[in-house]
Amino acid sequence: MDFTELSKIAEKLAYPRALSESAEAGSVAAALLTDKGNVYTGVCIDTPCSMGFCAEHAAAAAMVAAGESRIVKLVAWKEAEGPVPPCGRCRELLYQLNHENLACEVLLPGGVKTLAQLLPDRWN
Repeated sequence: MDFTELSKIAEKLAYPRALSESAEAGSVAAALLTDKGNVYTGVCIDTPCSMGFCAEHAAAAAMVAAGESRIVKLVAWKEAEGPVPPCGRCRELLYQLNHENLACEVLLPGGVKTLAQLLPDRWN
Protein backbone atom coordinates (compact mmCIF):
# COMPACT_ATOMS: atom_id res chain seq x y z
CA MET A 1 0.00 0.00 0.00
CA ASP A 2 1.35 3.41 -0.90
CA PHE A 3 0.98 6.71 0.95
CA THR A 4 -1.79 7.87 -1.40
CA GLU A 5 -4.04 5.01 -0.33
CA LEU A 6 -3.09 5.30 3.34
CA SER A 7 -3.73 9.05 3.25
CA LYS A 8 -7.21 8.57 1.79
CA ILE A 9 -8.08 6.26 4.68
CA ALA A 10 -6.94 8.81 7.26
CA GLU A 11 -8.52 11.75 5.43
CA LYS A 12 -11.98 10.12 5.54
CA LEU A 13 -11.78 9.96 9.35
CA ALA A 14 -10.43 13.48 9.86
CA TYR A 15 -13.47 15.56 10.65
CA PRO A 16 -14.17 17.19 14.01
CA ARG A 17 -17.21 16.02 15.89
CA ALA A 18 -18.56 16.85 19.31
CA LEU A 19 -18.74 13.99 21.77
CA SER A 20 -20.16 16.05 24.62
CA GLU A 21 -20.24 19.66 25.73
CA SER A 22 -16.59 19.31 26.77
CA ALA A 23 -15.03 16.78 24.39
CA GLU A 24 -14.38 16.60 20.67
CA ALA A 25 -12.85 14.00 18.41
CA GLY A 26 -11.52 13.64 14.92
CA SER A 27 -9.71 16.86 14.08
CA VAL A 28 -6.73 14.59 13.40
CA ALA A 29 -6.92 11.01 12.17
CA ALA A 30 -4.15 8.47 11.71
CA ALA A 31 -3.71 5.38 9.59
CA LEU A 32 -0.82 3.00 10.00
CA LEU A 33 0.28 0.03 7.94
CA THR A 34 1.89 -2.93 9.69
CA ASP A 35 4.50 -5.35 8.42
CA LYS A 36 1.69 -7.91 8.06
CA GLY A 37 -0.17 -5.64 5.63
CA ASN A 38 -2.94 -4.60 8.01
CA VAL A 39 -4.17 -1.03 8.40
CA TYR A 40 -5.23 0.38 11.75
CA THR A 41 -6.83 3.75 12.26
CA GLY A 42 -7.58 6.15 15.06
CA VAL A 43 -8.75 9.67 15.77
CA CYS A 44 -7.69 12.14 18.40
CA ILE A 45 -9.90 12.89 21.38
CA ASP A 46 -9.60 16.41 22.76
CA THR A 47 -10.77 17.34 26.24
CA PRO A 48 -10.25 20.54 28.23
CA CYS A 49 -8.57 18.71 31.12
CA SER A 50 -5.81 17.08 29.01
CA MET A 51 -7.18 13.57 29.35
CA GLY A 52 -7.54 13.09 25.60
CA PHE A 53 -5.05 11.45 23.28
CA CYS A 54 -3.62 11.63 19.80
CA ALA A 55 -4.87 9.84 16.71
CA GLU A 56 -1.57 7.96 16.43
CA HIS A 57 -2.05 6.61 19.97
CA ALA A 58 -5.54 5.43 19.05
CA ALA A 59 -4.32 3.69 15.89
CA ALA A 60 -1.43 2.11 17.79
CA ALA A 61 -3.82 0.85 20.48
CA ALA A 62 -5.99 -0.81 17.82
CA MET A 63 -2.88 -2.41 16.34
CA VAL A 64 -1.70 -3.73 19.71
CA ALA A 65 -5.19 -5.03 20.52
CA ALA A 66 -4.98 -7.05 17.29
CA GLY A 67 -1.65 -8.56 18.37
CA GLU A 68 0.72 -6.49 16.23
CA SER A 69 3.42 -3.93 16.99
CA ARG A 70 5.54 -3.42 13.85
CA ILE A 71 4.64 -0.36 11.75
CA VAL A 72 6.00 0.22 8.25
CA LYS A 73 4.07 3.38 7.24
CA LEU A 74 2.20 6.07 9.15
CA VAL A 75 0.02 9.01 8.15
CA ALA A 76 -1.52 11.54 10.52
CA TRP A 77 -4.03 13.76 8.72
CA LYS A 78 -5.52 17.03 9.92
CA GLU A 79 -8.79 18.15 8.39
CA ALA A 80 -8.30 20.80 5.69
CA GLU A 81 -4.49 20.78 6.16
CA GLY A 82 -3.29 17.35 5.08
CA PRO A 83 -0.47 15.34 6.62
CA VAL A 84 0.96 16.50 9.93
CA PRO A 85 3.97 15.19 11.85
CA PRO A 86 3.36 13.10 14.96
CA CYS A 87 4.11 14.86 18.22
CA GLY A 88 7.09 13.86 20.34
CA ARG A 89 4.97 11.75 22.68
CA CYS A 90 3.62 9.76 19.72
CA ARG A 91 7.08 9.32 18.23
CA GLU A 92 8.40 7.91 21.49
CA LEU A 93 5.38 5.63 21.98
CA LEU A 94 5.72 4.10 18.52
CA TYR A 95 9.41 3.46 19.17
CA GLN A 96 8.68 1.92 22.57
CA LEU A 97 6.09 -0.48 21.10
CA ASN A 98 8.67 -2.03 18.81
CA HIS A 99 12.22 -0.73 18.33
CA GLU A 100 12.09 -1.84 14.69
CA ASN A 101 9.53 0.94 14.19
CA LEU A 102 12.49 3.30 13.79
CA ALA A 103 12.40 2.22 10.13
CA CYS A 104 8.72 3.22 9.83
CA GLU A 105 8.16 5.76 7.06
CA VAL A 106 6.12 8.79 8.12
CA LEU A 107 4.37 11.06 5.63
CA LEU A 108 5.06 14.73 6.37
CA PRO A 109 3.95 17.92 4.60
CA GLY A 110 7.33 18.13 2.85
CA GLY A 111 7.87 14.45 2.07
CA VAL A 112 8.68 11.23 3.87
CA LYS A 113 11.03 10.63 6.79
CA THR A 114 11.68 7.62 8.97
CA LEU A 115 10.75 7.57 12.63
CA ALA A 116 14.49 7.40 13.37
CA GLN A 117 14.94 10.74 11.60
CA LEU A 118 12.08 12.25 13.61
CA LEU A 119 13.35 10.80 16.88
CA PRO A 120 17.14 11.09 16.72
CA ASP A 121 17.80 11.14 20.48
CA ARG A 122 15.74 8.49 22.19
CA TRP A 123 15.50 8.51 25.95
CA ASN A 124 16.79 4.96 26.41
